[in-house]
Amino acid sequence: MFNLKREADNFLKRLTFAFSGIISAFKRERNLHIQSIVAIIVIVSAILIHVTLTDFMIILILIGGVISLELVNTAIERAVDLTTQKPHPLAKAAKDTAAGAVLCFSIISVIIGFMILYKTLL
Repeated sequence: MFNLKREADNFLKRLTFAFSGIISAFKRERNLHIQSIVAIIVIVSAILIHVTLTDFMIILILIGGVISLELVNTAIERAVDLTTQKPHPLAKAAKDTAAGAVLCFSIISVIIGFMILYKTLL
């Protein structure tokens, strides 16, 4: 039977675990620090040059995508490190592929971001 209080408690626990993971990654991952600084600079720039609401939402989606992919990359790296005692070609491939996903999305995000900022400045 559905118990609203129990479901709310479970949801809050899961939310706490998720925030704990985000905080843990931010404490240990230099790339997240860099991406956060760049995100702040882009958001402030977008506000200062008055990008449209739609363009601003696109920028936020791109920032969220990069940071989310970096969190997934961090999880993959930690899981691989936990399960491998010594370097293994498949472990390296998994870590490199996850890092490549972040890089691809970051490059596309930068291109789209410049297109939005350029269009707005014209």
